[in-house]
Amino acid sequence: MAKNWILRTRRDGQTEFPAFFETLADRLGISMKLARLLWLRGLDRPEALAEYLNPGLRHLARPERWPGIKEAAQVLADALRAGRTLAVWGDYDADGVTSTAIVLEVLEHHGFKALWHLPDRRSEGYGMNAEGVEALAAQGVSVLLTVDCGISDNGAIARARELGMTVVVTDHHLPPDDLPPATVLCNPKLADCPCIALAGVGVTFFLMAELNARLAEGGTPRMDMRSVLDLVALGTLADLVDLEGQNRILVKNGLLVIAEARRPGISELKAVSGFAPLAALGAGQVVFSLAPRINAAGRVASAETALALLRARTCDEAADLARQLDALNTQRRTEEERITEEALVQAENELDVPALVIIGADWNQGVIGIVASRLVEKYNKPTLVLCRDGASFKGSGRSISEFDLHAGLASCAHLLESYGGHRMAAGVRVSPENLVEFKEMFIDVVADILGTAPVSAIQMVDDVLDFKTASDFIFLKELEMMQPFGVGNPEPVFQSPPLRVMRRKLFGPQRNHVLLDLMDETCGVTLTAKAWRQADQFPADIEGRTVRIAYSPSIDMYNGISSVNVRIRDWKLM
Repeated sequence: MAKNWILRTRRDGQTEFPAFFETLADRLGISMKLARLLWLRGLDRPEALAEYLNPGLRHLARPERWPGIKEAAQVLADALRAGRTLAVWGDYDADGVTSTAIVLEVLEHHGFKALWHLPDRRSEGYGMNAEGVEALAAQGVSVLLTVDCGISDNGAIARARELGMTVVVTDHHLPPDDLPPATVLCNPKLADCPCIALAGVGVTFFLMAELNARLAEGGTPRMDMRSVLDLVALGTLADLVDLEGQNRILVKNGLLVIAEARRPGISELKAVSGFAPLAALGAGQVVFSLAPRINAAGRVASAETALALLRARTCDEAADLARQLDALNTQRRTEEERITEEALVQAENELDVPALVIIGADWNQGVIGIVASRLVEKYNKPTLVLCRDGASFKGSGRSISEFDLHAGLASCAHLLESYGGHRMAAGVRVSPENLVEFKEMFIDVVADILGTAPVSAIQMVDDVLDFKTASDFIFLKELEMMQPFGVGNPEPVFQSPPLRVMRRKLFGPQRNHVLLDLMDETCGVTLTAKAWRQADQFPADIEGRTVRIAYSPSIDMYNGISSVNVRIRDWKLM
């Protein structure tokens, strides 16, 4: 289905580019093209622009500006000095694993040992449970710190309190109306704060930074918290949170630490992902190469392997663990491809409905969220993919910008055992006897909002850009100043002038990617462009024809030689 190309506008509705930006751009030493891109993203105050272009750690918010951080740090410091046993309850995804690793690293720096628990995705599921809390209590735990979970675990936290535990919750998920009875709650969504989109690992970082300062008052040297920014960047990028404000500062600086690869686990993880240990990685390379290998452990085996990698002391130890994660990721990809193929068969039989509810009995619940994303990418419809999990069906959903998935599920809540998530992604659990009725009602809810006609996907475009400017390395270096790109800070996309297709070539193991040599007839410049997973969209007879593309240009480095990389986002035949 063809996408609608829409020129990007500011969220506040302003349409006229301010005249004062010329002076401001000159003062900041940037071009007017870059200045306009920043203005479109809502940046128009000198201090905001300066922070965006130079996101140094000095711009991180003070601990007192985060809900619960100072109080939680004091509670934990007092408990540790009193000799009480602390346990960390984490999560099986990259955000939870990196959070757990940071806590353990800070505590060990100050001479404290802690227990930890990473729940098993299949037998325990997400979040806390009373049985696990009781098991920790039996091991002498009297202080429980949650990371990337806990804000909705009222029952498990109530049980921990009954057992006499001090409970500190750090989480970033949407709080329920009825908050858990924890000793302290740390969640950026509980009060006005510098960044409500902070990832779980971001919350953990700020708490550990404050605890680090408190524990240093006892005589041990303060740990340099910059050393864990690699973990903060990895967890934040993997969780796909908005890369604005505080998140952007953490990730930008964390990518520098990932490039240094002083942590054996990061060095070896880069190696099995096909990168040189000291290679500088962009946000996309972390999201699509490093993070999946960390997540693969919790999806198809145990997250303990991923945690062990990040805590490994030597490269030999880390190398073995990295190879294990790489093998698990290969297994994950195989499962994903099998389930996607089976899901596509169902989807092709339901082309006339505005939403997809796809069901498989034996599918791996660890990859159904990825499959849902693939189906949304192909059909541009809100999609739920469910599989059997014990006596019920467990599902993962992804949506499109026009439909609030969480609100849609709320309309069907009486048919669900449980549900949770947000506008674009959610999880559900439904009993077999309600499955058919739920599917019908969910599709009806979507139809009421979107109608029954297909919804065209949208491709946002920042500006028109010819190939002469796109091959200007000074301009491309300016675009690099906008990195890291991701949710909340999208990579600029430009519309090309008419281009003549000089050559078409398929590449990749499955020959599902396409490479095009394109000549800009307005300036005579020819560039090579790549379209990933779009080989079937470019017919063999396209050579010699004229097209326009929506594209993102960047600098590609290979063997020390720079070239222009053109990534095709969408295209139209002229």
